[in-house]
Amino acid sequence: MDATNIDALTRRWHDSAIVASPGAPMRSQARLPDSVAAVIISDQLANRRSAAPDFLREKLAIQDLAEVMSDHPEEILPRLVRTGMEICGAHSAGISIFEPEANQFRWYALAGKLSTFEGATTPRNFSPCGVCLDLAAPILMEHPERAYDWIGDARITIPEVLLVPLGVKSAAAIGTLWLISDAGHFNKEHARVTAELAAFGGMALRMIQSEQKLALAMQRQETLMREMSHRIKNLFSVADSMVRMTARNAETKEELAETLSGRLHALSEANGLIRRSFGDDVAAVANLGDLVACILRPHGVATSNFNGPPVAIGEQAADHLALVFHELATNAAKYGSLSRDKGGIDVTWSVDADRLEIDWTETGADAVAAPTSTGSARSWSRQRSSGSAAESTAPGLWVASR
Repeated sequence: MDATNIDALTRRWHDSAIVASPGAPMRSQARLPDSVAAVIISDQLANRRSAAPDFLREKLAIQDLAEVMSDHPEEILPRLVRTGMEICGAHSAGISIFEPEANQFRWYALAGKLSTFEGATTPRNFSPCGVCLDLAAPILMEHPERAYDWIGDARITIPEVLLVPLGVKSAAAIGTLWLISDAGHFNKEHARVTAELAAFGGMALRMIQSEQKLALAMQRQETLMREMSHRIKNLFSVADSMVRMTARNAETKEELAETLSGRLHALSEANGLIRRSFGDDVAAVANLGDLVACILRPHGVATSNFNGPPVAIGEQAADHLALVFHELATNAAKYGSLSRDKGGIDVTWSVDADRLEIDWTETGADAVAAPTSTGSARSWSRQRSSGSAAESTAPGLWVASR
């Protein structure tokens, strides 16, 4: 079993451990279907002759499994299955892991005559493994194909199968370890040994899952540190650009301080909206609607309307859009609709394929004279979009950015 299969297996362990509640009612509290009850012969385990326990052999087997777990964890399940076959004298064996999202079992680490069925799936509520989990105890069945037609349809003949829950005492079982042999073969000692091996297998899966979680957390931490370093450099770059642009347009030091302070606050607000998203890639994203509302909030615009689909924007886009909206809002407060009692602002946006269109419309104000020079908002808009336009209209100002 390779590392990819182990990853998938431990994810299913985690999912099923959440879904399977230890307090859920078990089928043992209800009557089994007659066809299923007819093939369960677990009571024969205690009545069959069994050899004296070979504790030394079991000890050596557990030690061997522990070494494999330490050095080659991806091989632990195949080794576990082969060990069970050898100690119990079975001719086929495997592990079934419950997949709660599909409500089915999947076969792993198959050995012996049924090894060609590796990866096959069986229904959770119509299978020997399902009965084993419901009863939460080892069970023995003879010719289960008489009760489950899908076994016969696969042309599988099972004289006798011993199944034990796969897991540890402190958690719900997430599958089964099963062994197949000839009729009359298995006894109580086989059931005991198989149960011990299944418990070891459950602990092994938990250890693999814990190691994978730790490795993933360390990888994410390292990625986050690299991202933060990159982001700080970007912020300094944006801040440097703001200082230079503000200095070119400001006529007094007071105007420079006031303008630069407003722009830095807008940049700070944009950074406060950034959220990290962890998945296959680590990304920093913000919501466009939240950004617009955040920038306009200090102006107390009661008649503003924001309308558009949810749009996730990256950190650099958030920084530059925050500055554009800040400049537009500042100009509106000084000269446009926000300088009037009944003035308002409508901001709408739409997405066409990979193209984002944003419209800023000022309403409720007198006609605004067309600008005689290029301001900061228009400069930033042109720097960061494929096109921009601005014009004075009867009710106010309309700006579009593409």
